[in-house]
Amino acid sequence: MRLFTALLLLGFTLSAQAAIQTREIPYQASDGTQMVGYLAYDDARSGARPGVLVVHEFWGLNDYAKRRARDLAALGYSAMAIDMYGGGKVGHHPDEARGFMQEALKNAHSAKARFQAAFELLKQQPQTDPTKIAAIGYCFGGRVVLDMARQGMPLAGVAAFHAPLGTATPAQPGGVKAKVLVEHGGADKLVPAEAVTAFKEEMDKAGVDYKFVVQAGAKHSFTNPEADEVHKGHGLDVGYDKNADEKSWADLQAFFKEIFG
Repeated sequence: MRLFTALLLLGFTLSAQAAIQTREIPYQASDGTQMVGYLAYDDARSGARPGVLVVHEFWGLNDYAKRRARDLAALGYSAMAIDMYGGGKVGHHPDEARGFMQEALKNAHSAKARFQAAFELLKQQPQTDPTKIAAIGYCFGGRVVLDMARQGMPLAGVAAFHAPLGTATPAQPGGVKAKVLVEHGGADKLVPAEAVTAFKEEMDKAGVDYKFVVQAGAKHSFTNPEADEVHKGHGLDVGYDKNADEKSWADLQAFFKEIFG
């Protein structure tokens, strides 16, 4: 009985110790912008593992982006939710967030510098295998990761969820190193059908290895359980879709198995 009790207590202790670890890490982009990263990993796993950068929605580095980093850590990845606005800024009204987004995207070189700084930071973490790095993004973040692929960043893959698909830096033949996954809502009125057609034509012309998945009936922001509440009263046609969220997350896991082996 005493042995059983001791083993039981040991099991509880190990379980408590084997938790998802998180910490904020300050860093600086080459353009001088002060950033903050949110790193998450499972300390029950030993050794380096593939790394995943998580790029936030247009709201900024909020709890949703951080939660996705923890979700990825639970799957066995070294994940870091990154800061594209500087100082960890988060918008509290769509107009404020839109201003942050426009500022971050107005200069393609600056946006790449901010992403590159986070990329290098994640590679330096002892939990990360620096030869296996991917990036995912939501809404604005989806556009960011697609643009980083378009600009030839050495990523194993990028996955974009309910992302704007237009760009100022279209993909060129032979220039995209990453495999690409796009998860798009079939009822997303913020991304017109013409943009979907143009994106596919761009990817095909550039010879990109990509997969475009349409989640039937899903609106913009379909992965975020807080989408309806956060956007209430702002006139944006968005909404959470549990089925589409779960399907797209399963697609992401299959995609990672493909690119990381």
